[in-house]
Amino acid sequence: SQLPLTFISTLSCRMSWVSGFLVARADDHKTAWGERNGRKWRRKRGSTLWSTRYMSCLRDPEGSNFNGEGEEEEKRGLAARAILGCLRRLAHVFQSKQFRSAKLERLYQRYFFRLNQSSLTMLMGVLVLVCGVMLAFHCVHGHPDVAYASVLSVAMALFLVLMVVCNRNGFHQDYMWMVSYLVMAVLVVVQVFGVLMVSPRSASEGVWWSIFFVYIIYTLLPVRMRSAVLSGIVLSTIHLVTAWRLNLEDQFLWKQLCANGLVFLCTNIIGICTHYPAEVSQRQAFKETRGYIQARIHLQRENQQQERLLLSVLPRHVAMEMKAHINAKKEDMMFHKIYIQKHDNVRPIGTFGSVDSVPSPAGKRNPHIQKKEKAMMAKMQRARANSTDGLMPRWVPDRSFPRTKDSKVFRQMGIDEASSKDNRCAQEALNPEDEVDEFLGRAIDARSIDQLRKDHVKKFLLTFQTPFLEKKYSKKVDDRFGGYVACTLLVFFFICFIQLTVFPHTTLMLGIFISIFVILANILFICAIYSCVKLFPTALQTVSKKIVESRVNSTLVGVFTLLLLFISAFSNMLTCEREGVIECVAEELNISESTVTLCVLHNLTHTAGDTLTLCPSQKTPCPFPEYFTYSVLLTLLACSVFLHISSIGKLALMLLIQLIFLLLLEWPLVDLYDNADLLVTANALFNVLCKVSLKVMTPVILTVFVLALYLHAQQVESTARLDFLWKLQATEEKEEMEELQAYNRRLLHNILPKDVAAHFLARERRNDELYYQSCECVAVMFASISNFSEFYTELEANNEGVECLRLLNEIIADFDEIISEDQFKQLEKIKTIGSTYMAASGLNDSTYDREGRSHILALADYAMRLREQMKYINEHSFNNFQMKIGLNIGPVVAGVIGARKPQYDIWGNTVNVASRMDSTGVPDCIQVTTDLYHVLASKGYQLECRGLVKVKGKGEMTTYFLNSGPSSS
Repeated sequence: SQLPLTFISTLSCRMSWVSGFLVARADDHKTAWGERNGRKWRRKRGSTLWSTRYMSCLRDPEGSNFNGEGEEEEKRGLAARAILGCLRRLAHVFQSKQFRSAKLERLYQRYFFRLNQSSLTMLMGVLVLVCGVMLAFHCVHGHPDVAYASVLSVAMALFLVLMVVCNRNGFHQDYMWMVSYLVMAVLVVVQVFGVLMVSPRSASEGVWWSIFFVYIIYTLLPVRMRSAVLSGIVLSTIHLVTAWRLNLEDQFLWKQLCANGLVFLCTNIIGICTHYPAEVSQRQAFKETRGYIQARIHLQRENQQQERLLLSVLPRHVAMEMKAHINAKKEDMMFHKIYIQKHDNVRPIGTFGSVDSVPSPAGKRNPHIQKKEKAMMAKMQRARANSTDGLMPRWVPDRSFPRTKDSKVFRQMGIDEASSKDNRCAQEALNPEDEVDEFLGRAIDARSIDQLRKDHVKKFLLTFQTPFLEKKYSKKVDDRFGGYVACTLLVFFFICFIQLTVFPHTTLMLGIFISIFVILANILFICAIYSCVKLFPTALQTVSKKIVESRVNSTLVGVFTLLLLFISAFSNMLTCEREGVIECVAEELNISESTVTLCVLHNLTHTAGDTLTLCPSQKTPCPFPEYFTYSVLLTLLACSVFLHISSIGKLALMLLIQLIFLLLLEWPLVDLYDNADLLVTANALFNVLCKVSLKVMTPVILTVFVLALYLHAQQVESTARLDFLWKLQATEEKEEMEELQAYNRRLLHNILPKDVAAHFLARERRNDELYYQSCECVAVMFASISNFSEFYTELEANNEGVECLRLLNEIIADFDEIISEDQFKQLEKIKTIGSTYMAASGLNDSTYDREGRSHILALADYAMRLREQMKYINEHSFNNFQMKIGLNIGPVVAGVIGARKPQYDIWGNTVNVASRMDSTGVPDCIQVTTDLYHVLASKGYQLECRGLVKVKGKGEMTTYFLNSGPSSS
């Protein structure tokens, strides 16, 4: 009872693979540009037809709550949903793929306009060649029909004119659809006259050019899917109806009409299987290109914000030096990079109260100025430390500092022009979506397809000139490979039905068809596993991944399936009788071969009825061998379905197929085609052979198809490679944007806390706009090197004090690295003042622990780590720096002064007392207040009472020394 449901589940899994071929509709609403007029459309919920909740066969039957009737109802409902889902997916192929935004759709048409123009120009040349071949075939024997010859001549002249017009630079995008529909109308006229003027009349005549016209409309003509399908149906119907009306007396008319209908239907299906993935891929490439432009604009804005915030805390010349260092290649250095410049004859212009009111003695620097200079030097250390310890990616400059290596690329894309000062005001007036579209339009107009090909792609092979790009392109996975194999299997079915309809049935035919079907079905099954790997054994999963995810393996498998298709197309020729009709009739009638005329053959065709043979001795006659040629043409068309195979690979495969087939046709099976020519001519009561023989027509037809398919393959591969280049640029820009965002976050968080940085980056702030917050319980730390002033001297030996500041730089860098550890993520560095390091914890909701007070404990642990780190520095630098650390807890006010130049700080009595704990402390000791003592003591920390200490502005306070953490640690 579970077998039907198991089959449905497997079918569901396969249909999930089919969805890989029937790519979902390009939905612009899931992206930023899906917003228009301030509204967002909710995306339609995808069909849950193939959801795993329907696969009840995977559940335990005993655990089901349904009875037998309920299970049967579920099975019927599942089958109905499966059928409905298949029909919906099939109908989606013929739906319009246009973007809902008319502006976006027009940009898409502009994006591929040059490619479509090139394709249209190439199509005109191919049509001139085909019309010339048709005219030559018509005029080579006898007297040509004037009307038909005139139509072909006018069509050739028109296609030549259109080829010249389409190739002009002034050809406008709006003319594209007019030319396309004009070409379709001309092809319909040529089709009508071509079928009507066939001589001698036969239902199989004119099939090859009908196949060609139908296929090129799908592949080389830039029209919508529905227009292509409609034109394919019209051309096919014209041939079928005309052939039926003109050959009513033919005994084999219905066999040929059925075969023709199968050929045309297969051609339309191949055209759909080629047109649909190509259009979806192009639209996806357009969306990715637009994403690239959007990323570029976002990158510029990020750079502007970064520069603004960087210059808010650093002088411009220091910031420029930092940028140059970050952008340069990192080298291993003993010391971290320090940014110091010496300036002579500098005077303060601010007012510092009594300090500035008294001039400094000659030759002696103002102590307050020295303190400010040290503060400025120390304040930049956090960004410097992170830039040298490998935590910061390379600098990506913005418009004010353009990169030389990318300037050429952006000039070609029109980015620099749009970013110039003349256009900047106009851009700022646009909303973000319009600005992206404006950039995209400029990039499309500036894009040169020929220049891209010249710079990156080799002419004939179409491989990238750079091995790195070629290697990366070869790793590109085509998820629709299973769909290509499915299309090949479908073409195989059509070839089987065509040959079973026209040719006699033999054991060899059935054996070949069954064998090839089994092989193709297994290949399709293995490729389908790639989309539903969880339901199959690991070995099959591995094989499927190796085929689909490897370009080489998938190409080999694709070539193998096409060769199997070719074998099914020509192998039955070997079972046909190859004896000449004239020799056979002469032998049967016991007359000489010279007396067997076309009249004799005509009489025999009418007396033979529908037996398909003129000689009783012929057991397996094949009076219509041209259908072998049509089967081979379908095989050639199937080659174009495999979009991932290179154009050179397709050309080699098609030439191999053509060579093998022509060798069979011109050597062992030549009588087969000569017999067909004689029978058609005799049936029409012509005295002489008045048509080009099939053995001459077939090589020309195959050559025309191979040439057209190769040009189409080159167009497809060229488009795919150019799209890959743009996609690669988009990926690189996105990666750079992500790196820049990470860099910005790190840089901004060195200047401002995370929540404050997010607040100021959200939008531009007014200079008088305030940002502040009251914090209930904050732990504050001041840590100072008490004897650093004794160490700092300005002598010629130490480069006027630079080497002293270099050592201070190393100490602060170590402190920054420690505070960046995960265990201290609740801490926030506030600033450095000279040789004093200030930090706090519990400044926002994410770091404040009301219950466990973990943020207070983290600051205490950090203070002890700083003390240990200072001991380590003293041991390795042969110094005797002494550190005093003061801690306090309580309420503070945290905020920012200034909006365009934000400076974050904290204020309050808690901060003042913490500073006093530092200044009144003892070297190499951590002094804490009574409030903090109660918190730490309750957590097991080891503290020692110092006693009463006189604190400025507070009188006497009882303080404690923090000796160590909890004994358990």
